[in-house]
Amino acid sequence: MFHPTVARLTYRALLGRRRALLLCALPALLIVVACAVRAMNGADDQVTTQLLGGFALATMVPLIGVIAGTGAIGPEIDDGSVVYLLSKPVRRTSVILTKLVVASGVTVVFSAVPVFVAGFVLNGNSQQIAVAYTVAAAVASLAYSALFLMLATLSRHAVVIGLIYALIWEALFGSLVSGAKMLSVQQWSLALAEKIAGAGAEITSDVTLPAAIVLLLVAVVGSSALAGQKLRSLTLAGED
Repeated sequence: MFHPTVARLTYRALLGRRRALLLCALPALLIVVACAVRAMNGADDQVTTQLLGGFALATMVPLIGVIAGTGAIGPEIDDGSVVYLLSKPVRRTSVILTKLVVASGVTVVFSAVPVFVAGFVLNGNSQQIAVAYTVAAAVASLAYSALFLMLATLSRHAVVIGLIYALIWEALFGSLVSGAKMLSVQQWSLALAEKIAGAGAEITSDVTLPAAIVLLLVAVVGSSALAGQKLRSLTLAGED
């Protein structure tokens, strides 16, 4: 199900100079801020939770997911080269799953790893906060990659829609509006962080852990299936 050639082409597209700079900007900012906060305030569990939850998980991770998820297939659809790819004897499911693996891997590297580094800098992983948010960021990376990969197959404006989702829905409604929290990847991943962190970490989620796991699976599997279905229709349109 994993196609090495598709993976190589996808990595090359995602890690080109322009996207690599975008992918590095937010993690670098997070680590710089973490170093500055630690230097000024010392180790503080509450500040660590606020920074990793309020900036890293709510803003940085979904934005990196937008860049990686849409970039994994969006440019190929825009320039029409995806039709050439799909004319080869490659299963559509294999194409989607390969691109999902690559996009997820890139998102994890540029989000979960910096989250762990920042958390360790901020409080030395006291109360398991750094590990908890790292796991949450990794799980959220998979969900965001699947959602934005699907979005890229459905719309040529996937980046704009993704940015609106990341900046307005996740960072604003997903944190403040009660009803929206059930449909927030941020809240689903926080349920895992809450389970992993120590009792005094003050990490909370409005979604129970069983519900969060089910919703995460539905988001990843459903988005991948819909993207694969859309890819088949793109092939037919190109052949016509």
